[in-house]
Amino acid sequence: MTDRDDVPFDLASMRKQYRAEGLSETELAATPVEQFARWFKQAAMDGGLFEPNAMIVSTADAEGRTSARTVLLKHFDEHGFVFYTNYGSRKARDLAENPYVSLLFPWHPMARQVIVTGVARRTGRDETAAYFRTRPHGSQLGAWASAQSSVVSSRADLDAAYAELAARYPEGEQVPVPPHWGGFRVAAQTVEFWQGRENRLHDRLRYVEQTDGGWRVERLSP
Repeated sequence: MTDRDDVPFDLASMRKQYRAEGLSETELAATPVEQFARWFKQAAMDGGLFEPNAMIVSTADAEGRTSARTVLLKHFDEHGFVFYTNYGSRKARDLAENPYVSLLFPWHPMARQVIVTGVARRTGRDETAAYFRTRPHGSQLGAWASAQSSVVSSRADLDAAYAELAARYPEGEQVPVPPHWGGFRVAAQTVEFWQGRENRLHDRLRYVEQTDGGWRVERLSP
């Protein structure tokens, strides 16, 4: 047990009072992608966020053991939300066993969150290659140098692997797309828009996918 006197902050009293303005059903766009685009633009331009496209990706393996990590969103449209990773990483191994995934965009400075649940599928190699070519040269090399999520003996070994690749593929020379690296597209089944409100009576409006391809909107109690 931690001695209360050793804790530098009184965690029980740490809280912020959120704003009075909320989110109503009449303000929502027709689809969650349209609504996400609205909020994302505000987050990117006016939200004061370091990386507005950062999202927490939560997965579970075949036994239900969960894990989470922060990943950057690289594309979104009516077909889903796309991120890229090493296919040998823990998240990719989880998704191979259990494709159900949750994405959380924690836009705390705006007292907003967006929570997506859905199914992840790998992107095609052409799409992966097209995105890989847009990455900085160093990031392309890094995709080769890192066996993501595996144990590495030291930082020196990782740096040595990168240096070897940098010598093999100097700046200006095309780096091949790693066969073990690529994208996942998360096809949304639900998308919740969470707006912080006063007295912890937050607005939570959730789009739920329907069998005909449309969306039902429901309000959740905070």
